Amino acid sequence: MVLSLPSSETCTDVFAGSGKHLHPPYVHQRTCQIWGAHRSGAVSNKEQHSISYTLSRAQTVVVEYTHDSNTDMFQIGRSTESPIDFVVTDTVPGGQNQVDSQTLQSTISRFACRIICQRNPPYSARIYAAGFDTSKNIFLGEKAAKWRMQDGQMDALTTNGVLVMHPRHGFCQDSKPGQWREISVCGNVFTLRETRSAQQRGNMVESESNELVDGSLIDLCGATLLWRTAEGLSLTPTVKHLEALRQELNAGRPQCPVGFNTLAFPSLRRKDVLDEKQPWAYLRCGHVHGYHGWGGRRDPEVEAECQERECPMCRARGPYVPLWLGCEPGFYVDAESPTHAFVPCGHVCSEKTTVYWSQIPLPHGTHAFHAACPFCIQPLSGETGCVKLIFQSPLD
Repeated sequence: MVLSLPSSETCTDVFAGSGKHLHPPYVHQRTCQIWGAHRSGAVSNKEQHSISYTLSRAQTVVVEYTHDSNTDMFQIGRSTESPIDFVVTDTVPGGQNQVDSQTLQSTISRFACRIICQRNPPYSARIYAAGFDTSKNIFLGEKAAKWRMQDGQMDALTTNGVLVMHPRHGFCQDSKPGQWREISVCGNVFTLRETRSAQQRGNMVESESNELVDGSLIDLCGATLLWRTAEGLSLTPTVKHLEALRQELNAGRPQCPVGFNTLAFPSLRRKDVLDEKQPWAYLRCGHVHGYHGWGGRRDPEVEAECQERECPMCRARGPYVPLWLGCEPGFYVDAESPTHAFVPCGHVCSEKTTVYWSQIPLPHGTHAFHAACPFCIQPLSGETGCVKLIFQSPLD
């Protein structure tokens, strides 16, 4: 999912125009400590935003928040209840059965995080772990990692955490992946825990902030979001530009070196339907062909499930898959021609876009990290995770 809030307008203007419900942001007002089983008035008051830190069965610290008229708050989570502005579900990697994935318990929090956006220049946006529920409260139980800071205020991490990665050199053709960090409930930045839900927090990184920049990645343990700014999106290719690149590629009339038939990428609107002119590629070497039976296999759908096949041009063995143009402009770091493909899914885009995404270790589950195709989230394989495509023209 690509998230973007135009910085040239206030967030209120943008979302009011689309009928989106707005939540007033809140800033810290006061802290009260509760002993015993007595319920705080702040917690029971549905008009009062508060965060409850449960230290033990007998002790809870409640931090009350008051309205801030200079910012807007947007919340993200798995819940479909009214406090959530952006509902996210677990991402299913390309090729995986959606029905099978539904049997797994979601690791995304119902109220995962909140983003606070300034209404006035420079329109900065900051991310915080956890979101307020329907009763305007955030509850952090005994098992949540929590602590008291030097100034006496409380802070905590959510169960599976909210991770953020800011790109180096901006989100452009010169971009390099940054370091993954964990964001706390109060917006402080930490190195990663040993495991996603470990009780011991990482080290605080005081030199870094929770401010989102163009190209920031937000991982909610089950879904990874890409944050784009209005300025950044103005420099990315449009869908119209991607369509022009597709037509330019097809105008070169690439041919299958075996069947000598002309190949053509289908329109972006038919991105999931195999076409008889569909380009296929051997991803070990990059040679592009039309679909052709080889070794007794004649069914394209059966062929797509085959792990390896030998290229008739160079005899290299590797995945043989249909090629698809990546049609989400927000993932592109430049507007150059689609010359490279991700391995093993076959999504095609510019060279620098494939190189950038193949270098990013995306969080996978609660323990692992691996690079993945941004268009389908399928884990990448091979030495580099991408391959340069070799087209044959009619004159070759």
